[in-house]
Amino acid sequence: MTSEQVPTRDALDDKVNRAFAGRVVRKDLVRKVKVGANVPVFVLEYLLGKYCASSDEMAIQMGLQVVNDTLADNYIRPDEAQKAQSRVKEQGRHTFIDKVKVRLVDSHYWAEVTNFGHSHVHIADHYVRDFDRLLTGGIWAQIDMRWEYDEETKGKYPFWIEKLTPIQLATFDLEEFRRLRGEFTSDEWLDLMTRSMGYEPSVMERRLKLLFLARLIPLCERNFNLVELGPRGTGKSYAVQELSPYAALLTGPTTVANLFGHMTGRQKGMVMIWDVVGFDEVADLEKMPKEVITTLKTYCESGQFQRGQEAMAGYASIAMFGNTQQPIDVMVQTGHLFAPMPDVIRDDMAFIDRLHFYLPGWEVPKMRNEHFTDHYGFVVDYLAEALRELRKHNFTEIIDHHFALGAHLNARDRKAVRRTVSGLVKVLHPHGQVSREDLEELLELALEGRRRVKEQLKKMGSFEYYQTSFSYLVNETGEEHFVGVPEQGGRDLISADPLPPGTVYTASVSGDGTVGLYRVEVSVSSGSGKLKLAGGVAGDMKESVNRAFGYLQANKGAFGVAREVDTSDLHVEVIDLLGNRAEAELGIAFFVAAYSILRKAAPQPALLVLGDMSIQGNIKAVRSLSEPLQVAMDNGAKRALIPIANKRQFLEVNPDVLEKVDPIFYGDVRTAAFKALALT
Repeated sequence: MTSEQVPTRDALDDKVNRAFAGRVVRKDLVRKVKVGANVPVFVLEYLLGKYCASSDEMAIQMGLQVVNDTLADNYIRPDEAQKAQSRVKEQGRHTFIDKVKVRLVDSHYWAEVTNFGHSHVHIADHYVRDFDRLLTGGIWAQIDMRWEYDEETKGKYPFWIEKLTPIQLATFDLEEFRRLRGEFTSDEWLDLMTRSMGYEPSVMERRLKLLFLARLIPLCERNFNLVELGPRGTGKSYAVQELSPYAALLTGPTTVANLFGHMTGRQKGMVMIWDVVGFDEVADLEKMPKEVITTLKTYCESGQFQRGQEAMAGYASIAMFGNTQQPIDVMVQTGHLFAPMPDVIRDDMAFIDRLHFYLPGWEVPKMRNEHFTDHYGFVVDYLAEALRELRKHNFTEIIDHHFALGAHLNARDRKAVRRTVSGLVKVLHPHGQVSREDLEELLELALEGRRRVKEQLKKMGSFEYYQTSFSYLVNETGEEHFVGVPEQGGRDLISADPLPPGTVYTASVSGDGTVGLYRVEVSVSSGSGKLKLAGGVAGDMKESVNRAFGYLQANKGAFGVAREVDTSDLHVEVIDLLGNRAEAELGIAFFVAAYSILRKAAPQPALLVLGDMSIQGNIKAVRSLSEPLQVAMDNGAKRALIPIANKRQFLEVNPDVLEKVDPIFYGDVRTAAFKALALT
């Protein structure tokens, strides 16, 4: 589009201009202005909202000229600091737009005006009391600056802030906002909110729109903990950095005092002042004192923390952003999805468990021109005020109108899902009127985002996190729906379809409690009775396979496969389905798979084979029964072949597992093979 062309308006543009006259702006104007001014979007749109909030093209162009003139006269570029200081001295005073921070030095407040380039500017105490964000990160404001020779300092600090006006709306009517929302359909509002963030919904799938809007949840939901990891260039921190004057983005290490306040209580911490505290490069948390992480972990759980002898509270949401270094399929197969996090978080399962929603940043495309909208959306300042007002309201119980959460969700899971749904309802249905179908969509997204967290905890090896079959029940019908995570292929790692001969599933618990899930594949070729192992079959796994093969060779006649064993080579591959490389002894699974391929008989579908054997065919019970059965059920198993020596442990298994997985007990190798293959 050339500079002379005017974007074509659509029906939504006309509707939003009628309903929200004066509070919407054409988003292409923002990009035009921003080229020459490195200021946050909410600052630009504050000016555009004042001078360009119109549907009349002539009025827009005139307003755009005023905005450009205002920025030319009042916005200070960093390289023009000396020029700006000279202007104030020569004229005696000047008004401009800049970011102001304040620090306390020897009982005196000093303002640092960023682009103005001076760190000792006099500021009245009442501004610090009225706008306490000045002390933590600073605020963008319109500043009336005057020059005055100070006899006490011999003219060393001659600049005084005479008036400071934060760049934000003076008033906001939430009830009007909610009432006007009722004039739009759900799809219209979804597109409007997407455009208000600066994106064009017509080039996106519905799921991508929802993922973009999920970035707004920390802005409208108190004490919400969000993490987004994905490739560079996808705009992960954009919402926190650009869409609200009430959010602060940290781009490097920080201190406990900065985040949570001084021990003396003289200065509040960021979590008490800002609505959202974001960590742009979460890897930088590695450089922070351990006390920061410890205190942050406590805060993420309850919104409370300890400073000295005082227990304090904050309402800021925590948003963490980081870059993935590998494709998602590699990350799923070789590790867990928190791998890009610093060690202090990645290895702290208690910290990870406090995260409410993991946004899959790898699904968000790198931003290109076509992703940005030329249509109307809310002035960002208006949107920011709406989201901030909505923080006072609570929609965590709204799912109870139509749904109940499944049995696998513990207290933290339920809290996380409810808060996510509450945030999404505030963004998309701020009037609180949401249909069952729309609510179901938001609930499934919330369950997915929390399950993604739990799945990684499960991979990290603790059995307390192995209940990840997240589901919800429809109140009217009692029907249960399970929600998976797309990158893991949902729940069906164990196929319910008939398997070819030579293929079985097995699971095992390592000494450190890690549960592995495997698919054992045995194939045959013409040969002389040799065993050939793939490269990944090693350690305990290799030894157990060799023992089972030795027993098969010694008893091939008794099993009726002597000719087949003598004239064939067996090729064995073991696929690690969870990618956690847990130790495994899978003698019985290998024997069943080998017998299956030699007899050309397929095993029962959705069958898990447990147990190991000695070289003489004695059955070895599994170390623990609950964990492998739980994991197997979560991934689609319907029946399990279990050593009879583990029968007593079966009574300790989760009732959900007992209900969904049929046990098949065996006491010897022959029984195991025949029952697995359903042979009489």
